[in-house]
Amino acid sequence: MNYISATLPAGLALLALIAPGAPAGDATDSKSFVYQKTKQGDLSMEVHFPPGWKKEDKRPAIVFFFGGGWTNGTPKQFEPQARYLAGRGMVAVRADYRVKSRHKVTPVECVLDARAAIRWVRKNAATLGVDADKIVAAGGSAGGHIAACTALGAPLPGEDTAVSCKPSALVLFNPVLRFEGLPDLVKRLGDNAKLAHALSPTLFLSKQSPPTILFYGNQDRLLAQGEEFLAQAKKHGARGEVFLADGVGHGFFNRSPWQEKTLRRADEFLASLGYLQGPPTIKDAR
Repeated sequence: MNYISATLPAGLALLALIAPGAPAGDATDSKSFVYQKTKQGDLSMEVHFPPGWKKEDKRPAIVFFFGGGWTNGTPKQFEPQARYLAGRGMVAVRADYRVKSRHKVTPVECVLDARAAIRWVRKNAATLGVDADKIVAAGGSAGGHIAACTALGAPLPGEDTAVSCKPSALVLFNPVLRFEGLPDLVKRLGDNAKLAHALSPTLFLSKQSPPTILFYGNQDRLLAQGEEFLAQAKKHGARGEVFLADGVGHGFFNRSPWQEKTLRRADEFLASLGYLQGPPTIKDAR
């Protein structure tokens, strides 16, 4: 493994699911909840509960958002990570959200859905056995972007802000972290400069920003955005870390051996926050 770690100071219908082939330390019990109704259809999330879970628990939670360029993808992407972290004691969530190919939406709706998902988990924390002050947002690529936007960004038109969508930490796999100043991305927003600014997490960093870990391959063109994010985090006194993988590009974390290596590092990061106990139990790929 080759990585750099730079730490900077500062009623609901339930469906049971058992999935095989998950990493060591995995839990098997999960339930599906509808968290939001939209004009394009209901949006669901799959919630993985840890062994020994009780409704009265106050466990840390993590909410994963899949990648796919705000255009496609499914919540299956982060099933191994969610099942592993549930096995380690967290309540782990895989959230669906609207995308362009299926719902004819823009990245704005993707972000609105991500924020709604975090708000739903927070509002239902007592039922889910979750500590409302220990909710982590996570995701990959476009999913990493919308996860970051739950913590960093401006309110969007039509958004219900009565409940906070701000997570306590971010775990982001090769995320997009800026729209502003990038014409190809701004075009996805109808060339709306105000929206491009609102959807640029790096521009909203402050001393109060949640601890963040970024995962990039050193051949990923998005790495420059991660470097900018970390520089700004350092400037503001926020905590930021990066795992940098040699010789790989975008999406490297989806396959072995990097899936196991990145999950191990994510485990260590979450343990440093007190969200997990003991050393990682995931086995590296042979």
